[in-house]
Amino acid sequence: MAAAQMCGRSALALIAASMLALAGCSKAGSEAPQLRPVRAVEVGLIQIGGGVRYSANIDPYSQVDLAFKSGGYIAQIRQVRGADGRMRDVGEGDWVTKGTVLALVRLDDYEHKLAEAKAQLSRAQASQEQAKLAYDRTSILYSSQSATKPDYDNAKAQNDITAASVRDAEAAVAQAQTALNDCSLRAPFDAWVLKRNVEIGSLVGANTVGFSLADTRSVKAVFGVPDTAISRVKLGDRQTITTDAVPGEFAGRVTAISPAADPKSRVYSVEVTIPNPRNQLRAGMIASLVLGQTEPAREALAVPLDAVVRDPDQPNAFAVLVAEGAGDTPTARLRTVELGDPYGNMITVLKGVARGERVVTTGATYVKSGEKVHIIP
Repeated sequence: MAAAQMCGRSALALIAASMLALAGCSKAGSEAPQLRPVRAVEVGLIQIGGGVRYSANIDPYSQVDLAFKSGGYIAQIRQVRGADGRMRDVGEGDWVTKGTVLALVRLDDYEHKLAEAKAQLSRAQASQEQAKLAYDRTSILYSSQSATKPDYDNAKAQNDITAASVRDAEAAVAQAQTALNDCSLRAPFDAWVLKRNVEIGSLVGANTVGFSLADTRSVKAVFGVPDTAISRVKLGDRQTITTDAVPGEFAGRVTAISPAADPKSRVYSVEVTIPNPRNQLRAGMIASLVLGQTEPAREALAVPLDAVVRDPDQPNAFAVLVAEGAGDTPTARLRTVELGDPYGNMITVLKGVARGERVVTTGATYVKSGEKVHIIP
């Protein structure tokens, strides 16, 4: 009897242990395995072979600030017909031709100074004529020994002094005439008026800037090039630009390359001079150009650089992890690829993947081929 009870208790204990073990196994089997989170992108197309596009500013070929040399009150400003048909002072945005008088300082003081200088010249010329006659007469007498050496020397000295006075008077007349001419401010070339700083009645002095002019018969497209691309630019190279403001292409040549990079932007300034006979391009416009275009643009398959890993089976080869299967939990499969050239943070793929396939980017170095992954946004 006792033995039967002992046997029954052992059987119950064995059954209980088995049930606990089965419960543990059931709980362990109900937990899903933890998937590695990664990011993935689709293999797509990029444009290559079309060069690098740059943005440029249109600057006038030359720009000058016209300053007065003769000071005084402004008596006259060039008159032009406005959009309303009425006459007005020339100003910003007006086109002026070479030699146009833009402003005139009051002439009275300078005309008076010129008249005084001419009168002084006339007096000096009269004195010089008298001195020359006296010198010629004394020279004749001295040659016949009818005049003394001191008389001859005195006549010669007076002739030389009056001749010098004439020269001084002529210089004074020329200076007064130049000052009178400088009362007018003239356009040195065909140009646009960028700014007018004077009004009729304004008092100006020497070096006062009256107008700012821009010559746009030719313009310069100025842009910055990094050191990695500056070797592609050569003086005299033909270059075309386009603008959103004016349809069509404009051709020019590279006329200046800065010898040193800007200390702040670290780029080299390049200028392309473009003929602009119809003044279609204006200062301040934004243009664009393509540098280094050696072949027509085309499309190529590309993947991000961070999607590329070393092929573990081929030390000199590269591979990507392709996410096989739909949804957010695909299987990552290692696939050997043949790579092309890099373009920014992308690299072209010649063989190994197809457009639309997903490749693992973030986390690619930690994933094993055949491992299920969880793709996160």
